[in-house]
Amino acid sequence: MTDILLINPNTTASITDLVLKTARGLARPDTKLRAVTGAFGPRYIASRAAYAIAGHAALDALANDRRAKDAVVLACFGDPGLAALKEVSSVPVIGMADASILQACALGQRFSIVTGGERWKSMLEEFVASQGLASRLASVRTVAPTGAAIARNPRAAMALLAKGCAACTREDGADVVILGGAGLAGLAAKLQAKVDVPLLDGVACAISLAEGLALQKPVKAKRGTHARPAPVESINLSKGLAKLLG
Repeated sequence: MTDILLINPNTTASITDLVLKTARGLARPDTKLRAVTGAFGPRYIASRAAYAIAGHAALDALANDRRAKDAVVLACFGDPGLAALKEVSSVPVIGMADASILQACALGQRFSIVTGGERWKSMLEEFVASQGLASRLASVRTVAPTGAAIARNPRAAMALLAKGCAACTREDGADVVILGGAGLAGLAAKLQAKVDVPLLDGVACAISLAEGLALQKPVKAKRGTHARPAPVESINLSKGLAKLLG
């Protein structure tokens, strides 16, 4: 039995439910999934300010979860707080965006990302660059509706998403396209027939990688950038987060 915790760092419970439902349809029969929603912050992440707050919310959610787990999935494409979560977690932490771009690189030379919300273009370009994979990125294309709007009415956005994915292959030269965003969970399978290259779902990528690492049971680093940080005193944090840092 593998226990995986999904953390949705925004405060929209319906997005958490969507991601969890999608993940359960993808996970192995012996994988146990559960999910938590951010306790504070924006309803949906569509700006750098919201992204910064979501990183705090993700850390807070991990710190206040006391149940046993073998891996954690950060259920927000763009992975706010991912490096910090890896630093303090005793089990592997998998980000949707990180898992997706790694698997895209395994399938092709260049990849594109399609997501909702115009501000995500530059934010995702910066994220890919921070992972050292800017040379493998063909493009980031966005559609006007945010991921939250797409989650509320996915049918209305299907044509826009299909057009964006097709442009990635025909105009940008992508060998693989990633459909990014928690609010877009499960849509890649419905759009694949309209795209001429592999179309990856961020949730599917994160769950498969989390399951694989959970089975390997890697030890926690004692040195390097992901070793646990030295204790530090803090004020006005939740009890769980203050304890985690102290």
